[in-house]
Amino acid sequence: MAPIGTFLTILLVIMLFFLVAGIAGIYLLVKVGKKATKKARKVSTRVASQVAAMGPGDAAATERMRLDLRREVSLTRQAVDHALRDGWGLGDLPQLVAEIGTHADQLDAQLGLYAQHSRVSSYVDHASLGRLREHHAKLTTSCARIRADLLNDQMAHSAGGIDDIQSRTDLEIEARRRAPDPLDQIDELYNRTMVNRSRPDDHR
Repeated sequence: MAPIGTFLTILLVIMLFFLVAGIAGIYLLVKVGKKATKKARKVSTRVASQVAAMGPGDAAATERMRLDLRREVSLTRQAVDHALRDGWGLGDLPQLVAEIGTHADQLDAQLGLYAQHSRVSSYVDHASLGRLREHHAKLTTSCARIRADLLNDQMAHSAGGIDDIQSRTDLEIEARRRAPDPLDQIDELYNRTMVNRSRPDDHR
């Protein structure tokens, strides 16, 4: 009876192991599937926005504003992340960019809603579009100013390093030049003296 009990115990342990592995596999598949679904939705939304931005009218203009806003915010985030990786002291700039991103998401939703209304109805509030344009201009201008400021700081830092490299290069080249040989200088002086002595004879 003991061997049978041991066999059943081993069998139950193996079955339990496969059960746990199966549950873990199903969990991973569900998690990966959710991520893939989210990415697919984002891609489909972007493609739809790009297609809608190609047409005429207020709806297309609004979609172009959405694409422009997303691009500006993305470029600004990349610039700030790059500066952080390089160890730049940015102060409250990362927090400011995060707030800009939050406002940009809200404006993107508002622009999308306005574009939807423009496509399905001919009665739209053009004053609202004007306010949306103002908000869009303020956010995109802020992004451009942040990137320009970061670029100026980086260029100023690089300029100091480049000037230092140029000075060191001049010093290194000067140090590598061969010092004049005193014997060569004496020989050159002697040759000049002989030439000067021979010139009066040539005139005669």
